[in-house]
Amino acid sequence: MPDDEVAVAIDDVAVNPGSLGGVAEPVTSVEVVTPALRRGGRGSSAMRRDPSPYGALLAADASRLRRERVSTETGSHVAVVDVPDDELVAPEVPETAESLTADRLIDVNRTTRPAPHGGFNRFLYEATLHLVNLGDSAKVQAHKAMSARIQRRFEGGARFVPVLTRKGGVGKTTITTLLGMALADARDDRVIAIDANPDRGTLAERVDRQTRETVRDVVTKAPSIGGYTDFSRFVSRDETRLDILASDTDPTLSEAFDDDDYNIVAGLAARYYSIVLTDCGTGIVHAVMRATLQRADSIVVVSGGSVDEARLASETLTWLEANGYGDLVRNAVVAINLATQGTHLVKVDEIEAHFQSRVREIVRIPYDPQLAAGSVVNWSELRPVTQYAARELAALVVEGLPVDRGH
Repeated sequence: MPDDEVAVAIDDVAVNPGSLGGVAEPVTSVEVVTPALRRGGRGSSAMRRDPSPYGALLAADASRLRRERVSTETGSHVAVVDVPDDELVAPEVPETAESLTADRLIDVNRTTRPAPHGGFNRFLYEATLHLVNLGDSAKVQAHKAMSARIQRRFEGGARFVPVLTRKGGVGKTTITTLLGMALADARDDRVIAIDANPDRGTLAERVDRQTRETVRDVVTKAPSIGGYTDFSRFVSRDETRLDILASDTDPTLSEAFDDDDYNIVAGLAARYYSIVLTDCGTGIVHAVMRATLQRADSIVVVSGGSVDEARLASETLTWLEANGYGDLVRNAVVAINLATQGTHLVKVDEIEAHFQSRVREIVRIPYDPQLAAGSVVNWSELRPVTQYAARELAALVVEGLPVDRGH
């Protein structure tokens, strides 16, 4: 038996209060410190080594709770009070200044609630001279919630998102345009879409073109580009603030645009933009595609609404998996373009069910007369259902991008 236990060992004999004859016997309090004074089974020595300013307070509480009173009278009874380790709770960590948020401190009422946006609630707010404030409607709240998803912040440089498939004519350029506009409209940083189609892409024709410069001009004049002002001379910007860099219009020059050229353009774009979309060509084996995939943080695979188009989109995923891009496939978003021929003849639910077994998310892009025209796209004139689908695609893409380069 350890020495500190021998000092307090007594016989288990009950004490008769009457035998004391009314004479108060001296009682001595003996404090016994048990090994476990904190969670994790650490001993009192660990408590003494704790650099926390709360270590002394915690030790005092533990000592008080574990104190045992022992009578010096022979044959007295000992009552032991102990508290299990799992009931010992360390003091709470002090809150930081960041915890004092407006949502926590401000009591939302008629005075402090923000003015509603649009609809009947806004009309009522104005008609009552701001006396009745019902706040935003459920529709407006849903819109703001999706905007918050799209506005997710990143650290550590630009994020690259190629838009691709093995088949031409399924709407890669349309999807790239919609995705870029939805991102640029909701975010407050810069978004660019690069036309990397070596077969003369038409991405720049989807906005009011403000320059005749192309990716080839960026490669040629790269040494003279010293800032965003210099780079902006090569792009066209639409109403949502989406910048678009056109591909070469001369077929002979387009064939000369290779992976080294793309890396020059992408490297410059990464300096000035947070998100870089790439409208890829019809093939997935050319040199530019290899450089595009090497930089990709996530991908969007476009499928049409026909049997042939859906099958080729699935084959695109198979090719990517076979060439070492399995992680991109599992994190991919498939955009099903319902404006292609044959959509009304197939079971779109079955196409979607197939891709659900292979990729992270699927979004349907509905038919829109403005998109079907194949000309300039005005974001504000798109049907609400089309805008919603594009914003949902943008939110899903952003949620699949790494917040930090280390993760």
